[in-house]
Amino acid sequence: MSDDIEAKVSEYIAGTILKQPDRAIDPQEKLISSGLIDSFHLVDLSLYVEDTFGVHLDDTELNAESFDTLAALAAIIRSRQ
Repeated sequence: MSDDIEAKVSEYIAGTILKQPDRAIDPQEKLISSGLIDSFHLVDLSLYVEDTFGVHLDDTELNAESFDTLAALAAIIRSRQ
């Protein structure tokens, strides 16, 4: 992946959430709507994003409408840095 934000988040999801560190996650792969990430892991992911990138995600944003792909999540992170 050419985007460092997407790469870091992908590594976190694959290694920590999915327990599949060698799994590649495409930037356009559906995370929430496909069931890859459930609501419990969504909270973990948001805490990781806030701690790692120094941004705040509002609880109302933790849904498939706001970010369902790595690309969408990376765009939110970039807009708040």
